[in-house]
Amino acid sequence: MVTNGNQRALLEQARQRLDEWRYVARDRAYSEMFEGRDAVLSDAELSQLDRIDSRLAREIGEGLWGADEYGIIQNGAAGNDLGFRVVCTSHPGIPYEGYRGLQSLDEATREQFNDVLWDYCRQVAEYIQDQLDEFVRESAEPTTP
Repeated sequence: MVTNGNQRALLEQARQRLDEWRYVARDRAYSEMFEGRDAVLSDAELSQLDRIDSRLAREIGEGLWGADEYGIIQNGAAGNDLGFRVVCTSHPGIPYEGYRGLQSLDEATREQFNDVLWDYCRQVAEYIQDQLDEFVRESAEPTTP
């Protein structure tokens, strides 16, 4: 049985592992969404997204890749018994200003890219949740001497 104190400690341990889980989840989501025959964007579109990422990084100090942030909250609706849930707290997006017009990005493409980035973050959060659920299961298993 997990007490409130144990639950808080377990939540803190999970939050300490969040960075590690996020990197693994980002790699997996990126591979599944942007590589191979079933990629959601063409190579040209992905290159365009990468150029926008570089431009944003130069101009405002933060690009698209790596701008997503996640947190772990306690909510009874999650898949584990303790109700720990992963949420995306910051989604990357291409701003409206500076990316429209003939030399940059039309609005439909900007919206498409932002939708893809949203889906990417949703997928990353799902993969982190899988790792969190496994961590909780392993932590709840009795240890044998």
